[in-house]
Amino acid sequence: MDDDNGTAVTEFILLGFSYLGSLQSTLFWGVLFIYLVTLLGNSLIITLTLLDSALSTPMYFFLRHLSVIEILYTTTVVPRMLTDLLFSHPAISLASCCTQLYFFSLFGIAECCMFTAMAYDRYAAICQPLHYTMLMNWQVCVGMVGACYLMGIITAFTNSLLICTLPFHGTNIVHHYLCENLPVLRLANGDSFRGKAGNLTFTLLFIITPFALILFSYVRILITILGLASAQGRQKVFSTCSSHLLAVILFFGTATLAYMKPGTNPTEDSDQILSLFYTVVTPMFNPFIYTLRNKEVMGALRRKVMVSYESLPEHCFFL
Repeated sequence: MDDDNGTAVTEFILLGFSYLGSLQSTLFWGVLFIYLVTLLGNSLIITLTLLDSALSTPMYFFLRHLSVIEILYTTTVVPRMLTDLLFSHPAISLASCCTQLYFFSLFGIAECCMFTAMAYDRYAAICQPLHYTMLMNWQVCVGMVGACYLMGIITAFTNSLLICTLPFHGTNIVHHYLCENLPVLRLANGDSFRGKAGNLTFTLLFIITPFALILFSYVRILITILGLASAQGRQKVFSTCSSHLLAVILFFGTATLAYMKPGTNPTEDSDQILSLFYTVVTPMFNPFIYTLRNKEVMGALRRKVMVSYESLPEHCFFL
């Protein structure tokens, strides 16, 4: 299927990290560890924000859904990647490739939108404190979260349809470890303008635009912080925003470099390294960013640990 005889491609070969040779086993264990930490950390955030009444605010409502998306997003990529690391040049059917492309786009778009919603929440809380309860009531929060998922579903379907209905003939070698927009588009034959136009629209609407809106929100927040008379007040307000801003920079920074890099060579390993950051590494960092740097979340964790400790039967202490 790797010749140019006009035969329609029915499966792709994901080269992934085959160039690493025997080091693939080391990468396997590293990625597995990161994946397990990601699942544990994000599950912990979901549990704490559901069980602790002190975390029943819009900010933690958005954080809970961000953790749900992170789990689904990384699960779309990592299990298949771990399996492929154990084999040489693993194959994936065209249908499975399109399915992975759809869910990867869905949760990626939903995550971009959720980061934007969280930035607006911080803007409303800091820059419009007198109107915060009206601007961010529960109906608004639920609507914003629903819109994040809906935008992901609709746009991912459109994006996947544009790419997967393109003609694929001849080469079926994908220089990547997953079916992502750019690597798959490179294999399309004939006029792939609609696929490239769809990818450009996807990038502008769901990477560049959210990133710009978030940065604009934080410029307004920074101006407001600098206007506070108390240095202690400035530090307190900044601490509530720094975690979110750090997570945004990690995610959007690597995604922007990957999707907007000019003159990309399809055999370049840098594509995979950048993608590895925003699909595998960043979802692991987010729980640490939002817990270790957040006194309210750490307080909720301590309370739950103490409750669990006190509920143990007395005879357990004598074992």
